[in-house]
Amino acid sequence: MSDHERVRRLRARAQALAGGEREASAQAVVQRVFAIQAQDALAADLGIRARGRDITADAIRTAYEDERSIVRGWFLRGTLQTIASDDVRWVLRLLAPRILAATTHRYHQLGLDDSLRERADRLIRNALATHGPLTRAELTEHLATLGIALDGQVPFHLIRHAALTGVLCHGPRRTGEATYVLLDDWLPTAGDSRDGETALAELARRYLAAHGPATAEDFATWSGLPITWARKGWQALARSGVITEHGALTVLAGRTESPGDTSHPPDVRMLPAYDNYLVGYRTRELSVPTAHRARVWPGGGVIRPTVVADGLAIATWSHRSGARSVHTEAFEPFPPQIQSGLDTEKAAVARFLRTHVPESAPPK
Repeated sequence: MSDHERVRRLRARAQALAGGEREASAQAVVQRVFAIQAQDALAADLGIRARGRDITADAIRTAYEDERSIVRGWFLRGTLQTIASDDVRWVLRLLAPRILAATTHRYHQLGLDDSLRERADRLIRNALATHGPLTRAELTEHLATLGIALDGQVPFHLIRHAALTGVLCHGPRRTGEATYVLLDDWLPTAGDSRDGETALAELARRYLAAHGPATAEDFATWSGLPITWARKGWQALARSGVITEHGALTVLAGRTESPGDTSHPPDVRMLPAYDNYLVGYRTRELSVPTAHRARVWPGGGVIRPTVVADGLAIATWSHRSGARSVHTEAFEPFPPQIQSGLDTEKAAVARFLRTHVPESAPPK
């Protein structure tokens, strides 16, 4: 086995995507991988499904809405992610100030100065306390009382600002549409109190647990933090003795186990669009063959749904929302062992899609 193949298999196993690794619940999946890309609600649910053992769409919705063990919000890189509810507050304290600072220019372009954003936060808090849960359209109606133009990106940025300042998070879906709720009402427990360098080290540790072997540069790409911060997190882990070198890469101490028995049939998984296995590293050559990279990343920020076998991309896939049929486009002809695994996965995805209630207006 080549070094590249070994690293790829270790990464895929860390993501519960190879070696038969699967988690028993949506909460366990999210805790294991730390964050699931969630710009699109269906893609997020498919990302959980791919890493789980017979996890249904209903079970995922139960985790969001009844157990409230996972929550959707703007976290890593300022994009929508699903993370464990226990992690929300310390992650916001660590990441939100940088995201807000990076968005300052855009706020000014839209005419949203500091005072207006603070008034919008207060208005949103009061509206949700009185009327919540509310949809984006309903929150926009309340924001209209501020006397500002609410076309284009203004509602999105004001709602996102309220999320980043800890006012709101995503709540239950209503007839397939996302709603927002007060964070403190939805998740009333205090959660983790870690802060500062302790929080940075914990984020680095959780990244390595879910993505290692990796580098500080990979961590910076995944988290959106500057490389100086990423290296500081690495240094904190090194001082505490919880990491070890794996060639030019780093892993958590004790996580350099065998990448799996290569005599077993390939472990085939169908990943959704924008899956974090494909965006969690600075470079892509270990997960997607160079000759086929444009088929996964065709341009315009698109990352297509992808089939992986032992962590290596071998095809893209798509589905029609009406018929819930699944179609794959192979990079090269499949050997029988991979075709058998793919047939099993396609059937599982089709069953999942038939029971999934689509989100009518996914927030970006």
